Amino acid sequence: MTDPHDTQRKKLRIRAWRRGFKEADLILGRFCDDHVGAMTADELDMFERLLDQADQDLYGWIIERAPTPAEFEGPVMDRIKAYRPHADAAYGDGPKA
Repeated sequence: MTDPHDTQRKKLRIRAWRRGFKEADLILGRFCDDHVGAMTADELDMFERLLDQADQDLYGWIIERAPTPAEFEGPVMDRIKAYRPHADAAYGDGPKA
């Protein structure tokens, strides 16, 4: 029997990697690849709501250039923000020494 959320997960992977904004693609795509399989139904819905936002807004919240609106604050956004340095280091995109 398949998980009823498999289709949603597949769509989220595509959307996370095809933002049209390279920096957002790299963070959100990698985050999605590493975390979407373990997300609950509520977390999947929140991640989908986040992906509905404009690239520049979402990226600004992730890098904390702008405050995240209260409606998007929570465990999913916290995990994305915490994931950013991990993604940079794991894929060689971090600061150069």
